[in-house]
Amino acid sequence: MIRILHVLGGLDRGGAETMVMNLYRAIDKTKVQFVFITHTNHRQAYTEEIEKLGGKIYYFPKFKGINYFQLKGIWKNFFKDHPEYKILHSHVRSYASLYLPIAKKAGLKTIIHSHSTSNGKGLSSFVKQMMQFPLRYQADYFFGCSKEAGEWLFGKKVVESSKYHILKNAIDTEKYTFNEESRAQYREKLRLGNKLTYVHVGRFHPSKNHTFLLNLFAEIHRRNPNTVLLLVGDGPLHSSIQTQIEELCLQDDVLLLGSRDDIPEILHAADCFLFPSLWEGFGMVAVEAQATGLPCICSDMVPSSVKVTDFCYFISTDDLLAWVDMSMQNTRYALSMQNEENVNGIESFDIKKSAAELQSFYLNV
Repeated sequence: MIRILHVLGGLDRGGAETMVMNLYRAIDKTKVQFVFITHTNHRQAYTEEIEKLGGKIYYFPKFKGINYFQLKGIWKNFFKDHPEYKILHSHVRSYASLYLPIAKKAGLKTIIHSHSTSNGKGLSSFVKQMMQFPLRYQADYFFGCSKEAGEWLFGKKVVESSKYHILKNAIDTEKYTFNEESRAQYREKLRLGNKLTYVHVGRFHPSKNHTFLLNLFAEIHRRNPNTVLLLVGDGPLHSSIQTQIEELCLQDDVLLLGSRDDIPEILHAADCFLFPSLWEGFGMVAVEAQATGLPCICSDMVPSSVKVTDFCYFISTDDLLAWVDMSMQNTRYALSMQNEENVNGIESFDIKKSAAELQSFYLNV
């Protein structure tokens, strides 16, 4: 058995964390076992499951700049004390330029994985960009969830080389197949009645563009009061999102469902998926939504590769009214989407296939 070190910022239900866990569940653990290095030292959403699957978790301090040399020493000592690890797969890009050279010097093969296409804005973004630039010269292999994510972090030269691999963010497609019984149960559980139900799944973070999303729904609701919006997720913008909901007088029409693990069932209950992100490395949740038969209205900043049905649309967030019209015209039953030919592109995102590809890479690198 080979043990792979995965470096993650935390173990909550973020995009990278969820992707790694999907792979971890599906991979043959008699041949490949995951070991986690994380920078959040309390129990999180996936901690218990990792332990049950036989995984080990190491906690390192967060990088703060002033602790550069402290962290450098911690990484050096870790590899000295644990010669059993031969491959490091990093999903943390902000300070990976510190530990990738240390890992390589210790004899490990190194992988850096891009899950995004932006650092956001401001000074913090600029600093991260400067720290990330050396990565294209430091790792042995480069992974990305899309071509766009790879070019953003590593540049075109790396993406066009044999060292770059696109590893699709994949799902257990059977869980997401539309189920009418599940839909009825969850609509009753959430007390949705006969309301036209819009849904968004994503961290409460600037990249997800909740301000636009709520303004969009406010106009939809003005035109059709028999509508409701489900917001699944949590994060640093929780209080500001709640404030905006109150300012728009939508307290009874927007349900904050928190971070949770019953995403397939919630998607079954909905009628249209809204995804107005300002940036996305890929946008796996849009594929998940399409797998359940939902039409998806996405911003033009979401990679076009998420489109796996004929009912996934891309619109600039500069045009709110176009969003309103498209969102009201494209709902689950208006499009009669429950048939196989409309979701035949989903099978390329099956987790079993991605896990087998990754396992083969680890065993042969």
